[in-house]
Amino acid sequence: MGNHDLNTACEFLHQGKVIAYPTEAVWGFGCDPFCEEAVGRILTIKQRPVEKGLILVAADLLQISDLVEDLPAAQLAILESSWPGPTTWLIPDLNQRFPDWIKGTHDSIAIRVSAHPLVHALCTQFGKPVVSTSANSAGEEEIRSRLILEEHFADKIDYIVEGELGDRGTPSQIKDLVTGQVLR
Repeated sequence: MGNHDLNTACEFLHQGKVIAYPTEAVWGFGCDPFCEEAVGRILTIKQRPVEKGLILVAADLLQISDLVEDLPAAQLAILESSWPGPTTWLIPDLNQRFPDWIKGTHDSIAIRVSAHPLVHALCTQFGKPVVSTSANSAGEEEIRSRLILEEHFADKIDYIVEGELGDRGTPSQIKDLVTGQVLR
């Protein structure tokens, strides 16, 4: 992964395009979460209903400071102790900072601060969180091979970021920050 590759990926994100990139365990689709058209393309590619919502990845807590600034100290401590890492947290979006096309029918936003170096660098360079959903059709197996990704989706996305998957065997765990319930 070179700076040129990240520069190109970020240019595509800023233009409202859809990219694919390696994450901790699987290939993911990404876009600017505030670009409704790009999010709509990902949902169409995945055949996923908007009501389900999507996960975002961030480089650090600073990128979501406006979301976490009003959290109780105990909840903030939970986030700080588990990030960066493989846990996606459902965080209440009390001030409606994220659009419904990201949250679906939920009042919370699903977000992870990634420890994967490429994901961290991508979010840092982009300057804000990025959509992170597995690069597959809804209900199908996650993709762990760039070759398979290209065979199935090269004609549907705008750019594939060079890089290697992390060493996790499974996608991130999803937990509710308020209840502590494990959802995946």
